[in-house]
Amino acid sequence: MNHFKTLCVCLFASIILPQSILAQSTSKYDQHQLFAPFFFTHNGNEYRSADGTPGPKYWQNKANYEIHATLNEQDTLLQGEVHIYYTNNSPNPLAFLWLQIDQNLFVPTSRGAATTLVSGDRFDVKGYKKGGEHIQSASVIYKGKTYVIKPVITDTRLQLRLPFAIKPNGDKIIVNIKYSFSIPQYGADRMGRLYTKNGVIYQLAQWYPRMCVYDDIRGWNILPYMGQGEFYCEYGNFDYYITAPASMIVAGSGVLQNPEEVLTSTEIKRLDEARKSDSTVQIIKEDEVGTASTRPREKGNLTWHFKMENSRDISWAASKAFRWDAARINFPSGRKGIAMAVYPIESQGYEGYGRSTQYLKQSIEFYSKTYFEYPWNSAVVVAGVALGMEYPGIIFCSYKIKNANLWHDVTHEIGHNWFPMIVGSNERRFMWQDEGLNTFINGFASTAFNNSEYGNHDYPSISPRMGLMMGNATDPLMTAPESMGFRDVGLYYYKTSLALDILRNDVLGPERFDYAFRYYIKNWAFKHPQPDDFFRSIDNAAGEDLGWFWREWFFTTWTLDQAVSGVKYVDDNATNGALITIENLGQMALPVTAEITEQNGHSSIIKLPVEIWQRGGKWTFKYNSTSPIKSVVLDPKVHYPDTDRDNNTWKAPQ
Repeated sequence: MNHFKTLCVCLFASIILPQSILAQSTSKYDQHQLFAPFFFTHNGNEYRSADGTPGPKYWQNKANYEIHATLNEQDTLLQGEVHIYYTNNSPNPLAFLWLQIDQNLFVPTSRGAATTLVSGDRFDVKGYKKGGEHIQSASVIYKGKTYVIKPVITDTRLQLRLPFAIKPNGDKIIVNIKYSFSIPQYGADRMGRLYTKNGVIYQLAQWYPRMCVYDDIRGWNILPYMGQGEFYCEYGNFDYYITAPASMIVAGSGVLQNPEEVLTSTEIKRLDEARKSDSTVQIIKEDEVGTASTRPREKGNLTWHFKMENSRDISWAASKAFRWDAARINFPSGRKGIAMAVYPIESQGYEGYGRSTQYLKQSIEFYSKTYFEYPWNSAVVVAGVALGMEYPGIIFCSYKIKNANLWHDVTHEIGHNWFPMIVGSNERRFMWQDEGLNTFINGFASTAFNNSEYGNHDYPSISPRMGLMMGNATDPLMTAPESMGFRDVGLYYYKTSLALDILRNDVLGPERFDYAFRYYIKNWAFKHPQPDDFFRSIDNAAGEDLGWFWREWFFTTWTLDQAVSGVKYVDDNATNGALITIENLGQMALPVTAEITEQNGHSSIIKLPVEIWQRGGKWTFKYNSTSPIKSVVLDPKVHYPDTDRDNNTWKAPQ
């Protein structure tokens, strides 16, 4: 009721206010665009409900993998055989299958190579002559019968055209593929080889043919891998075997199944100690790196066997140059896990990877407690050639970074285990849905770690920079990664994160937002949400029609410019109250927070909802002043990316 009275007073004041006191200014604002009806272009259906939850007939296909791979260090070659146990849960028969063979990015004639800048870029996929996935054979087993299939390869996609159709609603098929590829030294900043004084560190990712997702939105999702756009994968169980030189340590997604065969009794004992310790335990110490004492044997090969359940991908690393640390993870349910770090001695030390196990452990504990419990029992950070890349249960970070940079890289990459490894969005099409949501939660983890040692929720620094960045942007967040301008890619991370911060703190309030955000995560864990599913989830759980907010932040490049136009007094007497006029000059609109200071020293914070801008770009409200106004400041805590902060402040003439 008080809110209603305030709006009535504001409306009345705007009606009686003489037009002569309204400041003349150039405005880009059109309320009809911002508050246009029909934000959602389609209704909910039986697969995806209108309230943002999976519908009663939601389905997704499943892919279980058994993989056997051998690392041939002499030829830097990986040879593998994958058996994919695929279930068609869709309501449609499938006459063909599509798989991702991402190593074809490194073929010199790939689309990714062709679209790389002459000057190079972060992914720099040009010039690897030995690159590419070599498919040696492909076959399927269906209804007990084996069929040899000639694969049809188009850039980074492989199609298997079947002599039959896989039936809908649970029919199964087994896909068998033998393959090999030469490991690139710099694998598009996602994998590769790092040469250290104690040996090569191999980071292996996109290392086996993977099923493309077949979903209810697009059918087969077959966008090629070109470097910038990341991944969209089906969920399933992984049972994989890595054969590598016996001198190497292998770190992988999931849980090691045969420690007695590939580790020494000392390493097994130290790992047991680590599982009981919140402090970091050294599994392989500095003076033990590369020595015979760390391996069951030095000659020949050893096969490491890992399993991971209900995951959308796996990755691994191998080297004889690894130091190895570990510590216990404590989950909210009481379950225990283990966090580990492997890194070369070039990266060791308190400022370097000596703290990385704690960074990993405490990040996982924070995200598990705050959002959704980490579903797996282990995680490992690997120092290597990749600047920063995430996979379920394993992350790759640059061996060079230290201190705050290392913390932020570790907490960001492991944060991706929530978006998109648990909440399985389509990274290749909607980059903001994983990078942005992850960057948002990273800020809270940084504030929580070690009394905010690396806290980064610094609005007075971030928001003006974002205002400048948004003012220069040419692409909205809904732009696909490969179409986003190179200078605008950071918007996926920071514009999305800032949008959610503002939605949480200035539009909905923390309690409403946090409930809705967790509601989205819970409903879409291990599923494939689309952007609309996120928008609808927040709208419904928070109880707010946010079409205007989603439109301006995610579908446009609109910018914000709030201004104070003027101050007048009722009957020219400050003790009768002040009439304060504000304007919305940019096409983006947000609620208004105004700090009003009187000459008698009294100060107040006034908050107005975004609805004041529904009828136009000017609004006048009455402030019950008791003395002349000294100043009016909009957005006093600098939360907003206002493109012109000079007009945010009005000061009384001297």
